[in-house]
Amino acid sequence: MAEPSPWRRRALRGLAVVAGLITLLSLGVLIDAWDAMGYAPSGARLARMEASPQWDDGGFENPEPLWNDTWGMLTGALDRSDYTAPERTPPFERVAASRFDAPPESGLRITWLGHSTLLIEIDGRRFLTDPVWGERTSPLTWVGPSRWYPAPLSLDDLPELDAILISHDHYDHLDHPTIVALADDDTPFVCPLGVGAHLEGWGIDAERIIEVDWWDRHTFGDVELVVVPARHASGRQVFDQNRTLWAGYALLGASHRALFSGDTGLFRGMTEIGERLGPFDVTMLEVGAYGKAWPDWHLGPEQAIRAHGMLRGEVLVPIHWGLFDLANHGWTAPIERTLVAAEAADVTVVTPRPGESFEPGSPPPVDRWWPEVPWLTAEQDPIVATDVD
Repeated sequence: MAEPSPWRRRALRGLAVVAGLITLLSLGVLIDAWDAMGYAPSGARLARMEASPQWDDGGFENPEPLWNDTWGMLTGALDRSDYTAPERTPPFERVAASRFDAPPESGLRITWLGHSTLLIEIDGRRFLTDPVWGERTSPLTWVGPSRWYPAPLSLDDLPELDAILISHDHYDHLDHPTIVALADDDTPFVCPLGVGAHLEGWGIDAERIIEVDWWDRHTFGDVELVVVPARHASGRQVFDQNRTLWAGYALLGASHRALFSGDTGLFRGMTEIGERLGPFDVTMLEVGAYGKAWPDWHLGPEQAIRAHGMLRGEVLVPIHWGLFDLANHGWTAPIERTLVAAEAADVTVVTPRPGESFEPGSPPPVDRWWPEVPWLTAEQDPIVATDVD
């Protein structure tokens, strides 16, 4: 057999070098992301997951499956808005620790810290939802959607909390660097089934973790927390899709009731939540990161207004917008469309700027703190969930 010519040997050596470099780079990326991608449930934790009514055939399932237009999802970038991110840092308020020295006069105060991170003070108790202080919604520190403004409140200035509530394990809700930073605290974490494996892997003591299924109840002093269903998904890498549960939370105090949706699409069970646990003084519902090719993953603006009614809410706080570029729509479209739908339905909406606190009992007027940039209306870009009458 003839030996390869010199140029062929050089080409083969070059290909081998390139393959080796790609392999080394891939290994480096995997090592860098490994811890942030989380940990698999096992043992008693896994057994409890498998016993859940929501568990089916190796993972958790929604009563109404998520519908996706795969081709539309692939081609959606062709219609991507030119305004998916702000041109300059949006306005936000720096939050001093002293703000929480005195309790709210009404007994209920909400502080929006951006995206789905809220500090809820209700009838003498404090809860923090989906804390994200990290720079990116990614397992890597150097690539992925980055935040548009700093965290309004320093982690060191957090007031004493009764619990930290985690809705699910997607990167924009379960933030690895934030959890690691909170590992030396003693605040309990409440999280859906399976998510505790991530928390333990990142240094949270097992005694601090309360893993819950839909409709579970826990009390924190005079405030009862009820875990409510959501229509969504989970996963931090390719091989763990829907391995952990997703949920929202209702907080029922002696004088007030509040609901935090987490991530959810519209589903029929919202009416049951409202009938069993409402009315709510305030609902905190996600309005952003939507697309007509995946209408069941998130509510979107108009369906958030509809969900607010199904839940029997009084005041609506739009969340899950204004911090990260996570979809193809304009960055102000979620709040603009929410206000249009709210006016048509006569719903009271509060639009706090990041870092602002307010009391739902005396809601402030709408503050249009974002710039006016082009956005598509509900008629131009409809978001309509499936399997909902």
